Amino acid sequence: MSEYLYLPDNGDGTYNNPVIFCDYSDPDCICVDGVYYMTASSFNYVPGLPILVSRDLINWRLAGYALRRIPEERYASPCHAQGVWAPAIRWHEGMFYIFYGQPDEGIYMVRTADPLGEWEAPVMVLPGKGLIDPCPFWDDDGRAYVVHGYAKSRIGFNSWLGIFPISPDGTHAIGADRLLFDGTAEHPTIEGPKVHKRGGWYYIFAPAGGVETGWQAVLRSRSLMGPYEARVVLRQGSSDVNGPHQGAWIETPAGESWFMHFQSRGLYGRVTHLQPMRWTEDGWPVIGQEEDDPTCGVPVDTWDKPAGPECEPCGMTGSDAFEGPLGLQWQFMANPAPDAYECGEGRLRLYARRLPGGGTRLWDCPQTCTQKIAAPAFCATVTVDAGCLHVGEQAGFALLGGQYAYAALRRTDEGLSLVHVASEGEEHAESITDEIVGLPEKPVTFRLTLLPMGDAEAVATFEYAVDGVFRVVGKPFEPARHTWVGARLALFAMPLNGGADHGGYADFGAFCVEAVETL
Repeated sequence: MSEYLYLPDNGDGTYNNPVIFCDYSDPDCICVDGVYYMTASSFNYVPGLPILVSRDLINWRLAGYALRRIPEERYASPCHAQGVWAPAIRWHEGMFYIFYGQPDEGIYMVRTADPLGEWEAPVMVLPGKGLIDPCPFWDDDGRAYVVHGYAKSRIGFNSWLGIFPISPDGTHAIGADRLLFDGTAEHPTIEGPKVHKRGGWYYIFAPAGGVETGWQAVLRSRSLMGPYEARVVLRQGSSDVNGPHQGAWIETPAGESWFMHFQSRGLYGRVTHLQPMRWTEDGWPVIGQEEDDPTCGVPVDTWDKPAGPECEPCGMTGSDAFEGPLGLQWQFMANPAPDAYECGEGRLRLYARRLPGGGTRLWDCPQTCTQKIAAPAFCATVTVDAGCLHVGEQAGFALLGGQYAYAALRRTDEGLSLVHVASEGEEHAESITDEIVGLPEKPVTFRLTLLPMGDAEAVATFEYAVDGVFRVVGKPFEPARHTWVGARLALFAMPLNGGADHGGYADFGAFCVEAVETL
């Protein structure tokens, strides 16, 4: 059985979309010396700014992160749907740069000479609420700029792109921000700009129309400062791929043009597609395959792979034996305290540290250790040893999303119990839906199965085993995305009384995720 949860490579010179069935939102990609490097939004999850690598644009692996911690004190608590939005990765004069927006703070930059090594600490390029989706651009005359979008929820308007000059080293703004393009009439909610220069034209690739139903627009001008003409170059058409936009134009070493973008897939988050791309004689790109308009393509399901080296099939993994450092697939729900966890020798130890602000919900627990869903259907198991939990603490296994459910072991004055808990409403109020009291003092194995079922996109079922026989606990749960983030698997330990720090912990044995074939 493959360790990879999803493989897009058909092994016959073709591939299937999506190329990454995993929640890498707002992807951006570059090619340097024949290697493709991709990054994506990471929001409040830490470490942030994932670095994915490929040699053929089809087979991707997660290789590291550019951001070890989010550089604001308040991210010691989970700031859901905030944090790191829509980055752009670029290579300039021997350095890799990633610019990203934090909608409540401003535009940041990180850089390195080695994208698979350590990245420098982030620097604030331009502070300001509502400045998002930045893309740096170094022009032929050595001058540098950032083109970006605006978040209406923070600044009061959107559907515009803005621009400001930056220092050649990319560290700070050297001039005022100004409005560049108004998409209100024909390209509402235009955002996520990516800037390129080709044949004396400045091109801005920018999605518009909204995540669920939008399209990919391209702007073109002879001057970076405009005015720009615009054209829709990719739309859903008759395909099943809703809202195909927000991504990256990539030129391969063989001279081919391709376009990576995301598709919003509900509980699975935003999965990554790869589209063929061509240029018309009059200098406009067309993305995808032609349908009824020669100037605008629609997404492909299966296509010939890019010209280039043959690569061993690979993809995302979920399992972790916890034998060494925590696997790259794991991210915490906030900046974790240095003493929040230990990993190695076959176990992950999570400490039930007091929640910031005295919270009592899993939603507020920064030491929650999460990973993305990476297959349409799967089964995941983990064994929890709660022997060192103190009275008033719990540890368990969750499926997090806009609403969530979990199965956990709780230590009370009466002993060990097992609960199934579900959240409800915007306040994520938690309630026990099932409880087994008087459990023996033994490790408990939890199993979570996610399968398509009826009209539901997918349904999750929790089970537990003390003596090797699995029994269902709680009711089947229909997960959903949260804002711009897909549902996630999660391990946690926390106090039930948010104001107390009892000092206990739980040990999690090897975590196993296996994809399940569905009809």
